Amino acid sequence: MATSPVLIGSLVGLFGHVHGGSFSEKQIQVVLLTNAVTNACTWAVAFHSLLAVKEGVDRSDVEAIRERRSPKDPKYAALAGLARTLIEKRGYLDDGDVSAFLEAGFGKDHLLEVIAIVAASTMTNYTGNVTKPKLEQDFQPYRWQALDA
Repeated sequence: MATSPVLIGSLVGLFGHVHGGSFSEKQIQVVLLTNAVTNACTWAVAFHSLLAVKEGVDRSDVEAIRERRSPKDPKYAALAGLARTLIEKRGYLDDGDVSAFLEAGFGKDHLLEVIAIVAASTMTNYTGNVTKPKLEQDFQPYRWQALDA
């Protein structure tokens, strides 16, 4: 990424806002991990699995997301469900998708903030899928392969 000033500059600016937003770091990692799985970015899945665990996301919720299942935590389930749906439907949410998220206790402002997180992680996921970075030793315990690979 560092070889493209446009890409890295865009990413740094956007992630600065994402991590300074209204979601907790645990919630952000749930969205980022979900995005990595949905975009099948093996490096990012390992990276965000480690960060989610370090932030205190229950390991069973991390495993659920990695297996494309819903986390037990209802807030995490709503965040993961919305993030996955945004990617899979390319942003075309229906009323049921929006209602499910809002009924979990989030506001419309949160819904729009998830879009920013998805946009930021899409840049890193696509870059990882194109450049295929080596998985560092620290991330090896969280190695992941897409179910359909």
